[in-house]
Amino acid sequence: MHTIAEAAAALEGRERILVFTGAGISTESGIPDFRGPNGVWKKVDPKTFTLRHYMQNPDFRRERWQRWFGDDRPPWQANVAHRAIADLWSSGRMIGCITQNIDGLHVKGGLPETAIAEVHGNPRGIVCVEQGHPGDVEQVKQRWESGEADPLCECGSILKSTVVMFGENLPPVETSLAQKFSMSADAAIAVGSTISVYPAAEYLLSVADRSHPLVILNMGPTDADELATARLEGKAGDLLPQLVAALHAQTAG
Repeated sequence: MHTIAEAAAALEGRERILVFTGAGISTESGIPDFRGPNGVWKKVDPKTFTLRHYMQNPDFRRERWQRWFGDDRPPWQANVAHRAIADLWSSGRMIGCITQNIDGLHVKGGLPETAIAEVHGNPRGIVCVEQGHPGDVEQVKQRWESGEADPLCECGSILKSTVVMFGENLPPVETSLAQKFSMSADAAIAVGSTISVYPAAEYLLSVADRSHPLVILNMGPTDADELATARLEGKAGDLLPQLVAALHAQTAG
């Protein structure tokens, strides 16, 4: 393991840092990860979280709309690690952020939507499954509140959130942005990810493959530890603000 100072030194002089985030950055906001001992897949069968299941089961769709629009939706908020990334972006040394998360907390934490590639989707949008038409979230919510438990697109097709389900293609706009960030980066910081989910991990690994420094912050081992220039063990909320402060000190110095 390395120190904050060693991790910052590995990134000295780098002006196009890519930040790559996984579920570990949001667990401190109260959001469970997927594969941990108390993860989502311990409580929900991942086989039900497929596009096919969603399309074929009106009851499941009604449940998803209830979870999205209902009063019992958890009030998750961005934490200090999300805000640290927005702070790094404001410094001008960050090319962008690629996240596997679907919680939208990077935007809540102050990162502009143009600075983040949400390759697994986000909870802010609605799309027509058949035609790809974007839906108006507020309009669909009003219809749901008026009694439409399973609102459909104007074309008659099924609507869903832009969160990607198993069996569904990744959003091309987001993957294109992720590719742009990856190819332009001269360093990378991975936060709260085991770096084991593909194709998302490829965007991060391509930076290391070009011999640029890679700093990993995570609780537990990752699949890319052998590629890391520096490795920090601990919570994102503890480590990332310290690392960003050290990077600011380089610029100020």
